[in-house]
Amino acid sequence: MNFSFHRVPLGIDNCFLLRGEHTIFIDGGAPGGLNSFVKHMQQLNVDPQQIELIILTHGHWDHIASLSGVKEMTGAKVAIHQRDQFMVETGAPPFPAGVNGYGKTMSWMAKGLIHPHLPPIKVDMVLDDNGLSLKNYGIPGKVVYTPGHSMGHVSILLDSGDALVGDMAMNDWYLRRTPGLPILADDIHMVVKSWKKILPMGIKRIYPAHGMDFPVDVIEKEIATFEAKK
Repeated sequence: MNFSFHRVPLGIDNCFLLRGEHTIFIDGGAPGGLNSFVKHMQQLNVDPQQIELIILTHGHWDHIASLSGVKEMTGAKVAIHQRDQFMVETGAPPFPAGVNGYGKTMSWMAKGLIHPHLPPIKVDMVLDDNGLSLKNYGIPGKVVYTPGHSMGHVSILLDSGDALVGDMAMNDWYLRRTPGLPILADDIHMVVKSWKKILPMGIKRIYPAHGMDFPVDVIEKEIATFEAKK
């Protein structure tokens, strides 16, 4: 099976293009991301209409702000977990809580300054806690339910050991100086529980939505430190 995946940054949000027998796009991008989407599709020599499905790791504003434009260009169906479905269909997603002091300050400021009113989009495929195999799309991987950052968060685990984890981890300068657990989450303890669920599934490298990828041992050490403080 010929398969490849590519990081496609749309603003501050890393989206990903999965190309197997069929083509899937992961996440909908931050505000102003449509030009970047067009540029990257041209660079990858991909006709946007080849994309059949857009899987959202979750429904926060920075992951769906460019979704309307991407969906219009591709004609793709939109999939999200049922607990985050309302965020897409109302166009008014909530902002997550902060985990540490910096995260709490960021959350407080964002809730006062950011009031997204995005075009409501009808969800075509509602995911449940059982996730979704991508084998029918000719893509060697699966969608796994990983709640905590949001209650409807999912991650995409590829058979290669590459894990596209959305906001289960963060690695960008305005969030963290080093890679690790998110500083924003509805329930950080649930985030850690989700990590403990998927770490035994053969993960080798982690691809967060914010920042560059890093090896799995970084998050294993981070979780060990987190649990030692409990």
